[in-house]
Amino acid sequence: MSQELTISPLLRTLDDLCPAGYAIALHIRFTTPMFLFQTYSREWIDIYTRKGLVMQDPTVRWGFENNGTETWANLAGSDEAGVLTEAAEHGLKFGFVHALELQDSRSVASFARGDRDFTAEEVAAITGILVQLHELTRDTDALSDAEIAALKTLSITLTHAGKPVT
Repeated sequence: MSQELTISPLLRTLDDLCPAGYAIALHIRFTTPMFLFQTYSREWIDIYTRKGLVMQDPTVRWGFENNGTETWANLAGSDEAGVLTEAAEHGLKFGFVHALELQDSRSVASFARGDRDFTAEEVAAITGILVQLHELTRDTDALSDAEIAALKTLSITLTHAGKPVT
């Protein structure tokens, strides 16, 4: 399961760089990602899900309409529903969204901190990891059934446990 072995260390690096967590939606088709990795607090994930905030989230909207990087602070003016304000109340005070489309496949991710803005170096490192994750999971036809199952398990574990697998 080489893909899982390659991806797990990348996710652990993101854990270090994003102490308040992240949400990574890889290879979105229509509105559903092939893989979803989330490490925000269980409390925030539950609130976000229960209130259906994905439909009002300015980071998600921006990610579907753009490529590149945008800070949450710059999106605050388009946050009519107060998603970013509520996120800040749960420790996600500073963040950015990065969206990319490579070879007709879109991935969108948000990354958060509670203590300060990300530095330019951190943003570069994080977006570099996102590109790697996008590429590593792009061609599922080249993956064995066992590799796909392992990646989906890792995705489910991260999403539902709120913390990475070691």
